[in-house]
Amino acid sequence: MTVLSIIRDCLDALLHPSARYDALTRARHRAFMAPRLLGSLAAFAAFPVYLAMRGAPSAIEVAAFAWLIAPILLSWFLSRTGRYEGAHVLSSLALAGLIMAIAATTGGIESFAAIWLVVVPLEAALSASRRVAAFASLLALSCAGILILVSQLGWLPGDASAAERGILMAFGVASATLYAAGLAFGAESLARTSVALLSREEERYRLLARNMSDVISRHQRNGAVQFISPAAEAMLGMPIARLLGHGLFDRVHVADRPAYLTALSDAARGHVRSVEFRLRQEKAGSERGQADFQVDFIWVEMRCRPLELDPGRRALDRDVASEADVVAVMRDVTDRKLAEQALDQARSAAEAADAAKTRFLATMSHELRTPLNAIIGFSEMIAQEQTLMLGAAQRKEYAQLINDSGQHLLSLVNGILDMSKMESGNFEIAAEPFAPRASLMHCCNLLALKARENGIDLITDAPQDLPVMTGDPRAFKQIVLNLVANAIKFTERGGQVTVVAAVSGSQLTLRISDTGVGIAPDDLKRVGAPFFQAGKTYQRRHEGTGLGLSIVNGLVALHLGELTVQSRLGEGTAVTVKLPLVYTPPQVKAPESKIATLTPVLRQEPQDQPQDQLQDQPALVKKSA
Repeated sequence: MTVLSIIRDCLDALLHPSARYDALTRARHRAFMAPRLLGSLAAFAAFPVYLAMRGAPSAIEVAAFAWLIAPILLSWFLSRTGRYEGAHVLSSLALAGLIMAIAATTGGIESFAAIWLVVVPLEAALSASRRVAAFASLLALSCAGILILVSQLGWLPGDASAAERGILMAFGVASATLYAAGLAFGAESLARTSVALLSREEERYRLLARNMSDVISRHQRNGAVQFISPAAEAMLGMPIARLLGHGLFDRVHVADRPAYLTALSDAARGHVRSVEFRLRQEKAGSERGQADFQVDFIWVEMRCRPLELDPGRRALDRDVASEADVVAVMRDVTDRKLAEQALDQARSAAEAADAAKTRFLATMSHELRTPLNAIIGFSEMIAQEQTLMLGAAQRKEYAQLINDSGQHLLSLVNGILDMSKMESGNFEIAAEPFAPRASLMHCCNLLALKARENGIDLITDAPQDLPVMTGDPRAFKQIVLNLVANAIKFTERGGQVTVVAAVSGSQLTLRISDTGVGIAPDDLKRVGAPFFQAGKTYQRRHEGTGLGLSIVNGLVALHLGELTVQSRLGEGTAVTVKLPLVYTPPQVKAPESKIATLTPVLRQEPQDQPQDQLQDQPALVKKSA
């Protein structure tokens, strides 16, 4: 441990508690106390030597030595109170008093000690206080004026010879210069300490700015960026220099710019504001590690408040104080926005499922109750045939009605069971070779009677050379029966239903078209959903559970096929089914993670096509396996 370290530790032990936690204040207190303690101790140690060489001192000499030892009291005052400016004021008074006492006995203004009055304001400059420096300057000028006045009035002794005055003046100038040099070195030491501390603080804040994920920025009221932290490079994928000025504003989404500028303007007027907006991100600088997809826009939350400057800073820089600057903290909230979006979609899906459940219960209560009432009613009538005196023809008619109602109930239950199997993944495809034309013609023949009863022409166009395909023949028949039965059900009397089969490449294409009521565009988007029926429940004129097209959609997906629905309200509907001629079971993959990931996608409006052209073309819903 060096001597300087020991001295510094001793001085730190004498510091006031208020000065121990700030490095610059601690350095200033040490710079004040160290020379005064050392000077006082040196004067105290030199006093016995002076007595041995001079003999009995005069009263003035004793007072001067006492005055040199007095700075110990100033150090004690600063150590006890921590009042740095007050200690400098007392030091200026003590130094000025000592100079006046020496000058009064050695020639007044012509004394060698008068030059020391210049040192008084120089010493006060170390206080870093304008008030102390101004007080010391006025004190030095006042002392000089007093010395000039009393010298002109001849009230001071002047018995020293010219040689002695020259020697004393040289001593005074040299000693004052040495003391001023000491003050200069002290000021330089404090300045170096201040610069080192400032550099350390800047490095600390720079380290925080580099390692913070949030972006800190300083804006003018018009949104121009004066400073932005390095975290912006990682967030936006572009250098900071391009974000200064109005570079950041240019990357704000056009729809969000009013809210962005309003928040900055309110913050400049003294309010704390928080705003969310979208920022354009460089495609080559995405930090999400997605090589195949880059996010064009990210959601950012910005919290801004007025920049608060300390009073000293405002007094030194009026231009800065006059500007209404804003400091803002920006954070990437894209993941939160996507989570909110997913939550909204899940909520909408749950509400739609709840509505579908309600519609399903309302529909099923009608669909099940009607055939059950028929079964119960006609069976009771048959049971009481003797009382009602039923004939054989009536009994046969009632039995046929009971059978028809039972078959209808069975088809409802089978449809629900098939839909449940498909949704649970338990529906298995029993693939085998079969002739699609024969199955198609059989299904059309089964429904031909119903079509004639409804006054509808059922036209079938199936080439004789349709090749044999591999698939589930039962599922194929169910697809054809459901689609043709739906077409007949929703076609008015006098209409036409057309069934066309053809081979296109390695696929069999079935097209079932009708001239029926058609489907509204809003309903067309939901066609194929379980239990969904076009039109409102209270407007329905046809029975059914809404499972037919949903079952068809599921069976087509299980065959790795494709289902397309085209319709115009009041003009008819066309359903196209494409099935592979050779069904290949999909390979079973290892179970994947069930964590869903969402990526923001820019919404693109169909601006390339004229609006009238978009309205003229038929609505299209396409669902692929």
